[in-house]
Amino acid sequence: MAFTFSVKDTYRQAVEAASGGKQTVLYDDKGNPSIMNIIPKLSYKDVGLSDSTKALPAFVVDDADRPEVFVGTYMAMVHDGRAYSLPGQVPKVYTNMDQAIAYCRAKGPGWHCMTNAEYAAIALWCKKNGYYPRGNNNYGSDHAYPHEKCRPGTVGSDGRINLGLTGSGPNSWTHDGTPNGIYGLNGDALEWATGLRTYNGEIQILAGNNAAKNSADLTAGSAEWKAILPDGTLVAPGTDGTLKIDIVGGVPKIMTTVTTTTTSEYPNTLFKSLAVGDGIAIPDLMKALALFPSDNSDHGEDRFYARNDGEKCFYRGGTWLSTSRAGVFYLRGHYPRSYSYGYIGFRPAYIVL
Repeated sequence: MAFTFSVKDTYRQAVEAASGGKQTVLYDDKGNPSIMNIIPKLSYKDVGLSDSTKALPAFVVDDADRPEVFVGTYMAMVHDGRAYSLPGQVPKVYTNMDQAIAYCRAKGPGWHCMTNAEYAAIALWCKKNGYYPRGNNNYGSDHAYPHEKCRPGTVGSDGRINLGLTGSGPNSWTHDGTPNGIYGLNGDALEWATGLRTYNGEIQILAGNNAAKNSADLTAGSAEWKAILPDGTLVAPGTDGTLKIDIVGGVPKIMTTVTTTTTSEYPNTLFKSLAVGDGIAIPDLMKALALFPSDNSDHGEDRFYARNDGEKCFYRGGTWLSTSRAGVFYLRGHYPRSYSYGYIGFRPAYIVL
């Protein structure tokens, strides 16, 4: 008897064929689809961080390597309490971090809100391959290429485009410059990057890509948060000598102590200019998480923002009004996990656990 493909398999096969295998369709436990980009395992060597063939953190869960991660091709929209990656949609915004995590986890095992480790892997891939995506960072167009526009998703009171419809920009707005790349990593809306925070300035992460686990405890009081020593060792928060964000001369700087705490300012610097205190080593782990520039070469004009009072969580990418500040290395850690606004969204991802 001849084998007959289901409609689901036909759709998946069509997307995989059209994208040359770079994209696929994954279904949640209700059978609803999301279009995802397949990111094969990358090592430190693959992205030019070192000669080590050790996998980047994005591909390590519970100390075991994973062969790939699946990243939403588009920013999330939400239907029936679940996040989906689909073209031609208005991205879901006004979403705090815990809500974004819940929308993604509701889809079933392996589904999660995209982690900082995963964003970092893509940013480092872009840098290694000499391609920085453009995007909706100037009210519906790219600030440096104003002829590149998206379709309006939302419009401000001044009549200018704010959010664009997912996937509606040109190929130059994808992470690899092709029609089958990941859209929206430069501008449009900020995206929560889970598994990363500062607490009173101390930089804290979950080990590897453990933040992708459905069982990961990402709450403020979780025992899974780890601080980072200058040699890259993960230790309990509050350990002496861990890496921290200090504000020196009004600018964020990597130190091992905090001398100035800011509560109302928005200190920032070019990511490529982020400085470190004298005699303090920056481990490759910090670079692999795109928390410090990988070398002295170009990282675009992307900005690094941070405050160091209480718990602060992070987003990446920039907004529709960030202009040259937006990009794959743009990182912003000014607000608590409860913050919600019209330019803060998120992206679903998936990993086989």
